Amino acid sequence: MSYTPKMNESIQAVEATRQRRYAERHLRLSPEEKQRLLKEFHPDFRPDTMRPIKVGVSKGSVMPHELVDVLESRSRLDPDIFPLDKIDYDVDVLVIGGGGAGASTALMAHAAGADVLLVTKLRLGDANTMMAQGGIQAADKANDSPALHYLDVMGGGGFVNKPELVKALVYDAPLAIKWLEDLGCMFDKEPDGTMITQHGGGTCRKRMHAARDYSGAEIMRTLRDEVRNRGIPVLEFSPAVELLSDGEGTCRGAVIMNLETKEFFVVRAKTVVVSTGGFGRLHIDDFPTTNHYGATADGLVMTYRLGGRLVFLDATQFHPTGAAYPEQIVGLLITEKVRSLGAQLVNVYGEQFVYPLETRDAVSSAIIRECLEREKGIVTETGQPGVWLDSPMIEQIHGEGTILRSLPAMYRQYARFDIDMRKTPILVFPTLHYQNGGVDIRDDTSVTTVENLFVAGETSGGVHGRNRLMGNSLLDVVVFGRRAGMAAAEKARHVKPGALSLAHVSRYHKELDDAGITKDKVSPILLPPYARYQSVPGADPAV
Repeated sequence: MSYTPKMNESIQAVEATRQRRYAERHLRLSPEEKQRLLKEFHPDFRPDTMRPIKVGVSKGSVMPHELVDVLESRSRLDPDIFPLDKIDYDVDVLVIGGGGAGASTALMAHAAGADVLLVTKLRLGDANTMMAQGGIQAADKANDSPALHYLDVMGGGGFVNKPELVKALVYDAPLAIKWLEDLGCMFDKEPDGTMITQHGGGTCRKRMHAARDYSGAEIMRTLRDEVRNRGIPVLEFSPAVELLSDGEGTCRGAVIMNLETKEFFVVRAKTVVVSTGGFGRLHIDDFPTTNHYGATADGLVMTYRLGGRLVFLDATQFHPTGAAYPEQIVGLLITEKVRSLGAQLVNVYGEQFVYPLETRDAVSSAIIRECLEREKGIVTETGQPGVWLDSPMIEQIHGEGTILRSLPAMYRQYARFDIDMRKTPILVFPTLHYQNGGVDIRDDTSVTTVENLFVAGETSGGVHGRNRLMGNSLLDVVVFGRRAGMAAAEKARHVKPGALSLAHVSRYHKELDDAGITKDKVSPILLPPYARYQSVPGADPAV
């Protein structure tokens, strides 16, 4: 496929300025410049992208339209007639979600002696964890400390993060790295065994541990294999569709659905951990996304109906560098590691317009400004705007062979389309990447407003504030997944099985009725509605 003649003409300008840009230092944004940039160009600040939710414990909170739509929808179950007399599974700890957080939870709960069941919408490991590329942060070098990591996290999040969650994240980080390595995770190392670390956007030290550019896949492989090796029961293609309560707001289990047979099953549990990931496949503000197909906000929907308070959901992370060309991969993640190795962001004229390792919200806003206001972006034949990420600079800085050694998956992704990122820049534009907010939790992952319910990973909110730094998502799922497993297992020791009820769903439906919200939408949606179901004879529109 390679590039069009017009793109090649712009690439010549990029090549002509490369040597000068290599020698110059681009100044960082001042705090005032950064705030002005965010307010003028980041999608979070556009008044047409959000609205307040009309029902539930967070009534009045402003969230993206697409999220409010699924939160203000009806349950898949009729709570007044759904049978709860037959219990199909009876366990100590039910883990909902099969990504890094869910697997970490299951491992720690199992190690604590709990009877664990893990249910997941797709296969074990089909999650955003698998798709993370750049690395995982941990302050485990002599020149670093959890205190410095703490300051970076707070600064990146706008200093509105929940301090106790940030403290847990950064102080558990070195332990999380050691735990993963002990389980067999293969991090990049020097010949003498020293961990190789890199900078990420918004970090004051090199603390990014990686496995080339498939760090999440390596971590997920390690966790998935360990879950299998320990014989922890896993139900695949079996998403939860509703949490169960005792009728008074205490969590007692969940209803799951077999995606193939459409059968429902009742799981009674002493404690429940929700780790279903984020909402990328809702395509906030019509942005493409880096997320896997199951990222449809299921955990938010179910937890919210049971009374879980939601926080920071007016802050969505758009990764600065999603693929903008070729069309077949638009939206796919171009890891921040490309920029941490030295690739610069430049416009159609080869001008660098932003420091490449500013925080993600600032870099995304700068790219949007360059394309839409300054009209210095590159527009593809299909109308997709973008700017150049000057990947050949990596080998100019670090030497020939660096890209194949450090970014093999990224190199192969572009080589399939006859684009050699060692020799030519790649076209990028912001892509919907991460759900900064979520369910309000304590530092042991227990939900602040619902008893016996825990939330770990991207479904939770507070640790990242209004903007997450690179490498803290993989850290989040491991640190808080481990904490959830230990806390849920300990709590389960003191919980007696109780009656099962969907009364909270009935009450939620009444709130919807009282608010005048129509009955034509159902959630959780489970899978993004890309197909035109009505044109397929016999297709089930409910899945």
